[in-house]
Amino acid sequence: QVQLVESGGGLVQAGGSLRLSCVASGRTFSSYGMGWFRQAPGKEREFVAGISWSGGSIYYADSVKGRFTISRDNAKNTVYLQMNSLKPEDTAVYYCAAHKIPMYSGRSDYVYDYNYWGQGTQVTVSS
Repeated sequence: QVQLVESGGGLVQAGGSLRLSCVASGRTFSSYGMGWFRQAPGKEREFVAGISWSGGSIYYADSVKGRFTISRDNAKNTVYLQMNSLKPEDTAVYYCAAHKIPMYSGRSDYVYDYNYWGQGTQVTVSS
């Protein structure tokens, strides 16, 4: 069983920064791509950023491109999301997710591409 635990959320003013972390356990972390998603109240869960198992493929939603950076440290079984220039519309619960196919390097920005999810961490950006 895979466990994903997010941390790093909080309340920040517009223009500020936060760094989210997600620690994985239960299977070979380095063999799977990882993703970050978010869900605002009353809205569907949406893709934010993804990184392949090797780190060689990185991709973002247009809404966060240039402001957010995803990275991974396979030695620490951890994936990060650095969020800069935050906007009120970034307010949501942020979830990390583990890809369901080992060593897959293609773009995966759909919820159904992932089969393990963390419990989420709240990010609130005030105006």
